[in-house]
Amino acid sequence: MLRFVVRRLALLVPILLGLSILLFLWVRALPGGPAEALLGERATPEAVERVRRLYGLDRPWYEQYFTWVGNLLRGDLGVSTRTQHPVLEELLRTFPATMELALTAMIFAVGVGIPLGYFAARRHGSWLDHLSVAGSLFGITIPVFFLGYMLKFVFAEKLGILPTDGRQDPLLDVVHPTGFYVLDGLVSGNLEAFADAFQHLILPGIALGTIPLAIVVRITRASVLDVLHEDYVRTAEAKGLKPATIRGRHVLRNAMLPIITIIGLQVGLLLGGAVLTETVFAFPGFGKFIADSIMARDYAVLQGFILFTAVVFVLVNLLVDIAYGLIDPRVRVA
Repeated sequence: MLRFVVRRLALLVPILLGLSILLFLWVRALPGGPAEALLGERATPEAVERVRRLYGLDRPWYEQYFTWVGNLLRGDLGVSTRTQHPVLEELLRTFPATMELALTAMIFAVGVGIPLGYFAARRHGSWLDHLSVAGSLFGITIPVFFLGYMLKFVFAEKLGILPTDGRQDPLLDVVHPTGFYVLDGLVSGNLEAFADAFQHLILPGIALGTIPLAIVVRITRASVLDVLHEDYVRTAEAKGLKPATIRGRHVLRNAMLPIITIIGLQVGLLLGGAVLTETVFAFPGFGKFIADSIMARDYAVLQGFILFTAVVFVLVNLLVDIAYGLIDPRVRVA
């Protein structure tokens, strides 16, 4: 198993190197530039040139790239031209909010999606099966922003049982050492702050997790249906094994490979797909900040934030590969 993990880690180096080059060239190919966005439409050529020299944008692209990589290795992601704060500081400030939101959405999607997909497959052709298929189609097609506004209208405006926006009630006096508000409430022993932060996550978490939920239901249903017709499942039933043993050891374990794949992909997509959800719920996270940086052509923020998201995505896929090896030993041998 250790050799399997080391091989996967070695593959990450060329992937991240190639990704950094593509990202750097893509950002430089965007129309306009940070100097024009910072100074406005009426900026003089002299002022634009001064800003370009200040941020080293007048040098050849390869010099800028090696300087950027060298700074990355020292933990320096540059300075935002929009906020004038270090990019790493902005990353540490906004990423915990999006990570907390993405984890909430994924827990909702997996916690509901896998059992629903499994029971739909076990009762193939029943009303539960038809309902799960129709519900998954609805979940995939409904726009996230529309669902977000509907949830706010029903649960916040009409029923008044959940907050409409933000991460926490501003009237609460709470210290946030980690930036994860739910965790901070638990660590500090402030149950009121914990409950309030959790309530602020419910509506955006459901809105963001609806599409992954629909996908997980469909993949789980299809995977379990495939496994149920395998010879080893019929053999286990013929041997008289307990239904719980058959479900756990033979059905679910062998059906989990495609499910884990889609879960890994959705975790990475949730980090980049939270922009609309954070905008609807005024959630001060990673997605909202990077969307504003795109409009301002903030090179340093775009490079740092997108590269960080890519690293998280690659690490999640590494965990998926490791889970493959743990579930199916044949993967490690291959």
